[in-house]
Amino acid sequence: MPLLVDGRRVRLPLSATELVRAHPLLEERARLLRGQSVQQVGPQGLLYVQQRELAVTSPKDGSVSILGSDDATTCHIVVLRHTGNGATCLTHCDGSDTKAEVPLIMNSIKSFSEHAECGRLEVHLVGGFSDDRQLSQKLTHQLLSEFDKQDDDIHLVTLCVTELNDREENENHFPIIYGIAVNIKTAEIYRASFQDRGPEEQLRAARALAGGPNLSTSPLAEPPHFVDHIRSTLMFLKKFPSPENILFPGNKALLYRKNKDGLWEKISPGN
Repeated sequence: MPLLVDGRRVRLPLSATELVRAHPLLEERARLLRGQSVQQVGPQGLLYVQQRELAVTSPKDGSVSILGSDDATTCHIVVLRHTGNGATCLTHCDGSDTKAEVPLIMNSIKSFSEHAECGRLEVHLVGGFSDDRQLSQKLTHQLLSEFDKQDDDIHLVTLCVTELNDREENENHFPIIYGIAVNIKTAEIYRASFQDRGPEEQLRAARALAGGPNLSTSPLAEPPHFVDHIRSTLMFLKKFPSPENILFPGNKALLYRKNKDGLWEKISPGN
């Protein structure tokens, strides 16, 4: 079934600029999102999503009320939401396997929405910029194309990607928006940054770093804390070159839950 904007079929392939020209409401929504101030999101009720991760929940979740991700340069942050029951998925996509990621996003929402009698699927795409290697442009095209191939009608509500999320300074290009959050209960999507990226921030970052060929796809456009983040992640990999034996004794998963204060606490004997 097709990808839709305001009830009309999206005719692909189109660039982000061509899409918003054909659908002015998309351009207006992107303008409003770009114009927001960045909100600092605290750890209470937050589930932070790192690169190549996916999280899904619903308004019935008594522990998690916000999904969020940031540090997206050429990456795109994808939010898919079912308007009937509020089930929401947020993913931080880097283009490593978009063809496999989009069906995972769809299936994650369907697992929460099997018995929803009404509502529709709405997708929001944010991230990327006009990078020299056109990696953002490629990822935008991949995501639009893969969502268009799905069996369900998917309504494109927000498109703030690539050239629509670009600013120029001293002849260098940078993203305007690096991160977003979504309020699960109200469906509000807003510009955001995060101090707390747990649980197990370094372990999760090491997984993403070890699985990719580059430290960065766009070094000049990275946020100020990027170097410190990479340094700490590399130190973690040096300390735990084979984490499965030390960090996962008995090959058991590390389990966390939100406590009464909305903060993560460990519930597995992982040490």
